[in-house]
Amino acid sequence: MTLEILTHDDLAPIKHGFFTRRGGASSGVFKGLNCGHGSSDQSDSVSINRARVAEAMGVAPSHLLSVHQCHSANVVVAETPIPQPLPKADAIVTATPGLALGILTADCQPVLFSDLDAGVIGAAHAGWKGAMAGVLEATIDSMETLGAARQNITAVVGPCISQATYEVGQEFFEMFMDEDTENSRFFAQGAEDRMQFDLPAYGVSRLCKAGVGAACWNRHCTYSDPDRFFSYRRSTHERAADYGRLISVIRL
Repeated sequence: MTLEILTHDDLAPIKHGFFTRRGGASSGVFKGLNCGHGSSDQSDSVSINRARVAEAMGVAPSHLLSVHQCHSANVVVAETPIPQPLPKADAIVTATPGLALGILTADCQPVLFSDLDAGVIGAAHAGWKGAMAGVLEATIDSMETLGAARQNITAVVGPCISQATYEVGQEFFEMFMDEDTENSRFFAQGAEDRMQFDLPAYGVSRLCKAGVGAACWNRHCTYSDPDRFFSYRRSTHERAADYGRLISVIRL
């Protein structure tokens, strides 16, 4: 099966892709394109998958960059391939042609950034923790250090969990209300005392508030489409042993 690569017109003509799980070498619960070495999948299979992604992006595997994601607001500014051990961060930015920035997700938001005029790109992993901690704003700030102008930055949120499938408890809701009472607009009443959280709307709102030129979600839900996407929450509900990681990539 060939790779399935979702793109978005707002990021064109910058080369990019939100890769689905289709077209990979992994099997079992990781069936398809699992790109996470942090999973319990066979390392060789993950390496094959990442090599296929690198080829699709037109770079050597060593130039498909990743970080040790930890739900932080840390950003790596890359001018060369990132050496091992990978730094703990949740975003990467660069102005160097030939480097592909890769972010792994399995329900969290993968966000790809581009300032075409300045020749600066970025990629961020933004779950609720990272988004609340400011990883999206930190990515924009770091792009500006490379010459980008935030009003010229386009940001696209890729496949992530949608509000309809993201059930949370009262403590979660109250935490967001403590941050800002206007966050109530990202919640809908669920069953009994549960709430439904709109993660991509929260992310897009923060991006717009930060002053980017354009921000949107591509409206693909990871939880509700198991044939195309890995999902941490779905694997938990199914009591699976582990779960695969999707990759989203952008390059100059």
